[in-house]
Amino acid sequence: MVKHSSRILLSQSAFKNNLNFIKKKTGAGVRFSSVVKANAYGHGIKEFVPMAEACGVRHFSVASAFEAEEVLESINKGSGIMIMGILYEDDIPWAIEHDIEFYVYNYDRLVKALEAAQKLNKKAKIHLEVETGANRTGLQEDEFPKALDYMKAHQDYLVFEGLCTHFGGAESLSNQFKIDRQHARYKSFLKQCKRKKFMPNYRHIACSAAALAMKDTVYDMVRVGVAQYGYWPSPDIYYLHLQEVDKTSDKPLKRIFTWKTDIMDIRDVKEGEFIGYGTAYQAAQDMKVAVLPLGYSNGYPRALSNRGHVLIRGKKAPIVGLINMNLFMVNITHIPGVSLEDEVVLVGRQKNNVINVKSFTNFTQLVNNEMLSRLPAAIPREIVK
Repeated sequence: MVKHSSRILLSQSAFKNNLNFIKKKTGAGVRFSSVVKANAYGHGIKEFVPMAEACGVRHFSVASAFEAEEVLESINKGSGIMIMGILYEDDIPWAIEHDIEFYVYNYDRLVKALEAAQKLNKKAKIHLEVETGANRTGLQEDEFPKALDYMKAHQDYLVFEGLCTHFGGAESLSNQFKIDRQHARYKSFLKQCKRKKFMPNYRHIACSAAALAMKDTVYDMVRVGVAQYGYWPSPDIYYLHLQEVDKTSDKPLKRIFTWKTDIMDIRDVKEGEFIGYGTAYQAAQDMKVAVLPLGYSNGYPRALSNRGHVLIRGKKAPIVGLINMNLFMVNITHIPGVSLEDEVVLVGRQKNNVINVKSFTNFTQLVNNEMLSRLPAAIPREIVK
C-alpha cells in the first residue's frame, strides 16, 4: 500500500485515562455517551470507535445519519448510537430499523416517526430536544405538551428514550447566567413530564464543560466530546478543576492524538534568496531548510506561515515562507544531522519538546474543535498503546 503524506496516531492508554477521569467527575451510574461527530473530532470514526469500545464505552453520539452509518459499520453489537442533528425524513425508517436513537425537535417529526415505526412494526427510540435558550433546535414551550401527549398516546411505537437540551456556551464562566437560565427552563420541561407521569429513560443536558464543572447538570447521561480526546473545553473549566483539587497545576487529561510526517527534501538556501511563493520570507543568511510534504489541503493551517514550528530530532524547526497547498518549508540550520525521511512531529511530543494543538490555535484563531475537525479523513489513523 502506498503511503500518505502524513499519519495520525491515537493512544488507547491516554483515552482510558481520560475516560476514568471524566467518569470520576460525573460519578457512578451515569451513562457516558462518546460524541464522535466531525469524524470523531478529526480522530477518525472507524479507528476511534473500536478503541473506545475496548475501553468500555457503549454509546456514541453523532450529528447526522451519515455519521451514524459510519459508526454503525464500526461498532460491536450492544453499543447504542444517537443522532443529535440532521435525520432526513427518507432516512427515518433506516434509523428505526437499526435501533438508532434520534432527536426530535419539532412536532411534525413525531408524526413521521410514528408512521415509519408502524410500517416497520418496530419501536422508534426518540429523544425529545427542548428549546431552553440556545435558539438552535428544540421543541418550543408551546408545542411541548402536545408532543408529550402524542408520545404517551403512542407508546407502543414511540419510546421516550430521552429529554435533552444543548447549552449555548457552558465552557465560559461569562455565560453562567445564560446556562443557569437554560437549566431552569429544562427543569420546567421535566416538571411537565412528572405531572403527566411520563418520564424519559434518560435525562441529559451536560456537554464536556458541564460534565466536568457543573455537577447539578449531570443527570442520567453526559455527552462528552472534546474532553475525552484530552482537551479542556476552555481555560475557565481547567481553572475550576484546579480550585476543586486545590492545586496550581494538574494534567489529568492526556492528548490521545499525535500527527507526524517525514522530510521530503533538504535544500541549501543562499543569503538574500526567497523561500516559497512570493516574498514572504527572505533568507538573512545562508540557511538549510527541510521541505515537508503537506499543506493547507491536508488540514495544516496556512495562518502558521512564518509563525509555526514542527519538531525534528527533538528540536523546534520554525516554518519559513508561506504554507502551500501540499508543501511547506522549515528552517533546520540549527539542527545537526538532519536526513531525508527523518520523522517530523506536527502535533505531539518528540524527546523533550511538545507541540500542542493550542500552539496552532494561538496563532490561527481556530478553537481546538475547529482545528481538529478540519483534518481530512484521508489521513491514515493508527491505534497505539
